[in-house]
Amino acid sequence: MRPIVTLLTDFGTADGYVAEMKGVLVTSVPDVSVVDVTHDITAQDVEAGRLTVARYWRRFPPGTVHLAVVDPGVGSSRAAIAVASEGRFLVGPDNGLLSPALLAQGARVVALPVPAHAAPTFHGRDVFAPAAAMLLGGVPLDALGAPYDAPIVRRTAEARRLADGTVAGQVITIDRFGNAVTNLVVRGSAEVLVGGQTLALRRSYSDVEPGAVVALTGSNGLLEIAVRDGSAAQRLGLSRGVPVLLRAIR
Repeated sequence: MRPIVTLLTDFGTADGYVAEMKGVLVTSVPDVSVVDVTHDITAQDVEAGRLTVARYWRRFPPGTVHLAVVDPGVGSSRAAIAVASEGRFLVGPDNGLLSPALLAQGARVVALPVPAHAAPTFHGRDVFAPAAAMLLGGVPLDALGAPYDAPIVRRTAEARRLADGTVAGQVITIDRFGNAVTNLVVRGSAEVLVGGQTLALRRSYSDVEPGAVVALTGSNGLLEIAVRDGSAAQRLGLSRGVPVLLRAIR
């Protein structure tokens, strides 16, 4: 099977930045299969990038290299890292973007050296892409840099249980459909309190009438608030950080 590398950035495709990284990859590994996950992450939105990485990194075959760059701290003291986790590799900045793989049991991390010639504004091309190419070419992770054991950067607050048993969470992202994805996981029967409404849990969007608000577990396993054939973000004024309560039904 041809080596596979995926790309996720906030670069867009108008300026040639993605093409520069691809040039590094295909020059070093001519037979590489490049999969563009997205280059439309909102600029500097590390949290949106992290949530996207969480959706797909395990879905690719073992040996895949995931190159992800949403890096507002480029050129600062933030580390550049490469990760081996569950048979896959990830390369990018240590700012929380790669934390889904770092949290997996047995994950190993190395700190990548930053070459003297690297542009301090473009580590995607000069640090991360060369490291990804080395992994694609069969270079062992440990040969890329020194072991790195800094605390994992966590960008999303953990849900917390209140004294009455209610679980307090929040909206962590709004997807392109206007669905509000939360940091809550539903276990058992429960109702959802958000935006001044109390919602019963449903199985799918089609379980309510068009235009109705619905709470359900999305394909990523997290509770989300949606409006069938509409936008929950617009209807309820939801955005990242808005509180959401999950109350068990006994």
